[in-house]
Amino acid sequence: MQEKLKRGLGRGLDALLPPSEGGGKKIVEVETAKLKVSKNQPRSVIKEEKIDELVTSIKEHGILQPIIARPVGEGFYEIIAGERRWRAAQKAGLHTVPVIVKDIEDLKMFEIALVENIQREDLNPIELAKAYKALIDQFDLTQEELSAKIGKDRATIANTIRLLSLPPSVQKALYEDLITFGHAKAILSIKGKENQERALLEVIKKGLSVRETEKLSVAKEKKIEKSRKIDPDTQAAENEMKKKLGLKVSINRKGKGGVVKIFFSSEDDLNHIWEWICRFGGRRQ
Repeated sequence: MQEKLKRGLGRGLDALLPPSEGGGKKIVEVETAKLKVSKNQPRSVIKEEKIDELVTSIKEHGILQPIIARPVGEGFYEIIAGERRWRAAQKAGLHTVPVIVKDIEDLKMFEIALVENIQREDLNPIELAKAYKALIDQFDLTQEELSAKIGKDRATIANTIRLLSLPPSVQKALYEDLITFGHAKAILSIKGKENQERALLEVIKKGLSVRETEKLSVAKEKKIEKSRKIDPDTQAAENEMKKKLGLKVSINRKGKGGVVKIFFSSEDDLNHIWEWICRFGGRRQ
């Protein structure tokens, strides 16, 4: 695994970028045709109205903030930060753009692109989930390691990635802003893909709020577990485990004993459960 990077979100892009030779930032003019989008760009779609706003600004003031890119051979450059500026410059008819050229490894480049988009709130939840998963898969990271790199707690990362387990129709609705992240989380708590799809239709048809969707989720859960009775102490223990693990937990008492169920949706979740048990487990004497 590549050398671990320090926390990034709170530091901004400057702290993540390696210094230029000689100390200062060297800005060069690069042909727009010589720039290309990174395969590691976490944002998959840029809204056209955002580009149009930049086009107007660029025509009036030019590009005030240089694009950051790295050389990829034969005079071409891969964009690290500033894809929207590059697209707007092309639309505005510019043939060259100001660029800060940096030699950056793939992992740090992905981190920089992700940090820039998170700080600008450019990524929707589905894009963010895919970006997290891509970082984990491509660079063999655990959720704990990713948490340390981007300054997000592990439970937040796990819950975001879990959105990818939703049916495609629900993911599409979230991606297209037909529902919010809060709606998606509530739908995610409903068991069964068909039930989740039915809940989505109900949310859109009735224009349900997040709170109403949560109540819908609870109502469906109660129907499934209406025969299950749980005392306050057991409920408190269940809630505490959910909070610590960031996963769904169910405790069923049977006489003096019982069963604890921990639900996971990925290999990384399972590894996290195992690490948690090893850290805090062990039968009391």
